[in-house]
Amino acid sequence: MRIALSTLGLPGRPLAEVLRLAAAHGWSGLELRCAPGEPIHAAMTGAERRAAARAIAAAGITPVALTGYAGVGAAGDDSELFAEVRDQLLLATDLGAAHLRVFLRGGDGPTAEADARAASRLAALADTAHALGVRILLETHDSHRGGRDVARVLGLVDHPSVGALWDVLHTHLAGESPPESFTALAPYLGYVQVKDIAGPDDLTPLPLGAGVLPLDACLRLLPADCWVSWEYEAPWFPSAPPLSGLLAAGAHYLASRKG
Repeated sequence: MRIALSTLGLPGRPLAEVLRLAAAHGWSGLELRCAPGEPIHAAMTGAERRAAARAIAAAGITPVALTGYAGVGAAGDDSELFAEVRDQLLLATDLGAAHLRVFLRGGDGPTAEADARAASRLAALADTAHALGVRILLETHDSHRGGRDVARVLGLVDHPSVGALWDVLHTHLAGESPPESFTALAPYLGYVQVKDIAGPDDLTPLPLGAGVLPLDACLRLLPADCWVSWEYEAPWFPSAPPLSGLLAAGAHYLASRKG
């Protein structure tokens, strides 16, 4: 198990500061949130991309993924979605990130239609991802929060450059046990996001191990070389304790569960 940190927990912080915090507290990888107001975004110039890639490499940190927000199952025009994802695939390549995160966002319409729409779009993007050396990962989230939901879509795509990102919060809220989620996702698994909460009615982020999510049960199932990333949802919970003060304990928590 290799441990990474999502920059979601440090919103708006300069990349140099995030890299310093990660390296100082034992985090060897980063999920790079791709969004306006963040140091990493799709409008970065070539010079900005090269500088970011150099800084990441100099810090000895692995850029595990670029975490975008495209909804591959959302209703709407294909061309806009394709342009968004292709731009992010290029950014991931420029930064050296092996993965690009997408959501399904199927909404409240028929599930079969959302499945088919997402699978068709992912299949259309798969060869581009392969050529760029990036794997698109569909996260367990929103309309498809269960491992079985994501696996159903990925089974329709059947391409090695399209896989799954297991967010343990959402599979838990979907009512799946860790073995059920892992069994569904294992053939497609890219890496895993962990977090902790007080309960389904209070999603305020907590230190790892301080809440109700079955983290130990999930971690025991993973291959030894799997990346595990702490996604601390700071932007939506401003009253939560700052992540920077929790990093050392979080790294210790995960390190103590290796193997």
